[in-house]
Amino acid sequence: MTVSPLVATVLVGVGGALGAASRHWVGLRTEGHRSVLLVNALGSLALGAVSAAPIGSTAALVLGVGFCGAFTTFSSFAVETVRAASETGNRAAAVVAASNLAVALVAFLLGSLLVTGVFG
Repeated sequence: MTVSPLVATVLVGVGGALGAASRHWVGLRTEGHRSVLLVNALGSLALGAVSAAPIGSTAALVLGVGFCGAFTTFSSFAVETVRAASETGNRAAAVVAASNLAVALVAFLLGSLLVTGVFG
C-alpha cells in the first residue's frame, strides 16, 4: 500500500513520538553512557529486524525511520563520549565510542539474521 507523502510524514511523526518517549523511559531507568549504549543496541537490533522483515514500505517508515530513528541517539552518544573524555580521560572515551559502534553493528546484524531465520 502506498500512502501520500503527507500521510507518510504523519506516520513517521507518530513512530518518532513513540520512539522518543521510549528513549526517555529508558533514560529514566539507566544513566549516562549505559543508557546511550542500551538504546543504541536495542534500536539497532530493531532496525536490523525491520530492515530484513517482509513488511511494507509504510510500516518500514513508521518503525525504521520514525520509531528507531527517534529511539536511538547519536547526539547523546557524542555527549557521553565527550563527557567520558573530560571526566575519566581519552582512553575511557575511546572505549565508550568503540563499544557503542561495535554493539550497534552486532545488534543490527543480529536483528537482521533473526528475522531472516524466521521469515527466510
